Amino acid sequence: MQFKTHAKTLAIALSLAVVAGCSSSGGTQEGNMDGTAGGASGQGMTTGQNTSGSGMNADQQRPSVNTIYFAFDSEEIRPEFESVLRGHAQYLMANTGTNVTLQGHADERGTREYNLGLGERRAQAVEQYLTVQGVSPSQISIVSYGEERPAVQGHSEQAYAQNRRVVFSY
Repeated sequence: MQFKTHAKTLAIALSLAVVAGCSSSGGTQEGNMDGTAGGASGQGMTTGQNTSGSGMNADQQRPSVNTIYFAFDSEEIRPEFESVLRGHAQYLMANTGTNVTLQGHADERGTREYNLGLGERRAQAVEQYLTVQGVSPSQISIVSYGEERPAVQGHSEQAYAQNRRVVFSY
């Protein structure tokens, strides 16, 4: 029975690795829900990597985009947010003493219990993506708020879309 659980976890991890390796590099680093660049030029994710080509360093800056968004009733990571997730993975791997809490959220549609579960599944999907990238699971914790902490009040599709999210809290 325990073997099946490990086999499923391994299958999911391998699937995510394949998807991450085969995915396009499209999308934005700003994390806008529609995949378009937002804000003034020069804003977005700051990686803090030096220009000498030596890669990551311990002083790497935390990515400025801390929220990724999900489709209705889905915990599938949207391709336009993979660059944001890779930035957080690089930051966490360069700063092994840093921990993050992934806060899963849902819009108000559905029961309270269902939305708590959906928020947790969304945060787990992000956790799985980060660990496949090489982040230590000990650096990550998960909490689901379901529909209890909306980012935007309202009953429109636009409000719902902004509430279906995972927030990185360092």
